[in-house]
Amino acid sequence: MSATSITVPTSRQGGLGPDGPDLPGRPSRRRRPRDESDEGGRINWWLTVLLMVLALTIVVPLYFTVVTALKTPDQLGGSGFGLPTEVRLQNFADAWTLTNFPRTALNSALITVGAVVLTLLTNSMVAYAIARNMHRRLFKVLFYYFVSALFVPFPILMLPVAKQTAALGLDNQLGLVLLYVVYGLSFNVFIFVAYIHSIPRELEEAAVVDGASTWTVFWRIIFPLLAPMNATVGILTCLWAWNDFLLPLVIVSDPAGATLPLVQYVFQSQFSANYTVAFASYLMAMAPLLLVYVFAQRWVISGVTRGAIK
Repeated sequence: MSATSITVPTSRQGGLGPDGPDLPGRPSRRRRPRDESDEGGRINWWLTVLLMVLALTIVVPLYFTVVTALKTPDQLGGSGFGLPTEVRLQNFADAWTLTNFPRTALNSALITVGAVVLTLLTNSMVAYAIARNMHRRLFKVLFYYFVSALFVPFPILMLPVAKQTAALGLDNQLGLVLLYVVYGLSFNVFIFVAYIHSIPRELEEAAVVDGASTWTVFWRIIFPLLAPMNATVGILTCLWAWNDFLLPLVIVSDPAGATLPLVQYVFQSQFSANYTVAFASYLMAMAPLLLVYVFAQRWVISGVTRGAIK
């Protein structure tokens, strides 16, 4: 064989790449064309604009509330978005006095804490019993009974509930806590049952083999695994109990047991409204929830994240 008859493959012919020649049985290492969507620094402008518009729905009302709370009644003319020419901090002092803020905030805090704790304890137990006995007709009927309650509006039940709570002596803060627990049961059972179905039964069976009772299985295994759902239910219940106006208005008969949203009604009259003091009161009522979020955001975000990656 002469030297001129030997042909050496080149990279342009496709037989010799940067990692050597392509041999039979060896996977080809061809570099994939670079895709612009894989670049980590690329900005999705459509999503960014959408988030900015959604953020404005929160920032604009908050700005309007802060600016109005710092104005005098004479500066409320025009669009209302202008900065105050004279800052009036007396609005906060007036709101503190008119609403008796320490006592009403304590009432709201007690009701909110009681509603959140009882909701997490009782609703999760009910959901666990239903989820693990769904094959029985009684528990299946109970599940659909609770779910059907989601479609019953509260104004229909308002008058009977007011009469029953008054007859039972529950037209007070304790009655409010029980009503928050009961009214949240339908939605909470719905999401708790769906989540418990995703927990493997093998975990409970292993604990039962080791001698654990049903209560031990729930408190030692199931309840800790419900942390993401507990965080979600706790947040929703906290926001509802703290900001609710209708239930305290209908149930609470003693003015000493009034909550913050209820006493803020004092700024509204038939012919006028004290907007500057009212908005100052709204900011003061919002402050405790912001403090709770600042100190509890670590557990809230971690609980929601664990639920997302389960």
